[in-house]
Amino acid sequence: MNLATQITIFRILLIPVFVGLAIYYGESVKAGAANETLRFWTIASFALAAISDAVDGYIARHYNQATRLGAILDPLADKLMLLSAVIALSFTGWRQHFPLWFPTLVIFRDIALIGGAFLIDYLTGKCVIKAHWTGKVATFAQFAAVLWLMLDLPHLIWPTAFAGAFTAVSGFLNLTAGVRQVRHHEGQV
Repeated sequence: MNLATQITIFRILLIPVFVGLAIYYGESVKAGAANETLRFWTIASFALAAISDAVDGYIARHYNQATRLGAILDPLADKLMLLSAVIALSFTGWRQHFPLWFPTLVIFRDIALIGGAFLIDYLTGKCVIKAHWTGKVATFAQFAAVLWLMLDLPHLIWPTAFAGAFTAVSGFLNLTAGVRQVRHHEGQV
């Protein structure tokens, strides 16, 4: 259990803290008495998770701490944090909320990725997932859209549309890569 993996686990443990704060702030907005302290702590916990994502990746790469466990937990932590944020912010009482198509797209793509990975593993005996730059841009754009909403910045549709476009493109590229893996395996059998 190296430092990079410990930071990733810390990020996973931040998720329920973030969700609880987000829900309580949303409830305070619904009640007509927005608790800005809760909003600040919600933003701070999400920003800490985003920063820790960069830090654990840096430590893993530059100090040779990359492990199989870290390779599994790091993208899992990202997915869990982003899904939690998109769902919590879409369906609670925040001043702004994402349009319904955005959480639908994010949830559908992530379920399809997870289900597809299990299916590929079942069909071929091994699922090889290679990171693509569009997925990294999608993750960054989703983090940015979530922060945009929480900071209550105007014109939320633009960062949401940008994140949605890259989410869709990266999902399509992952789908085609999965189909290639299955076809390659069938060609070898």
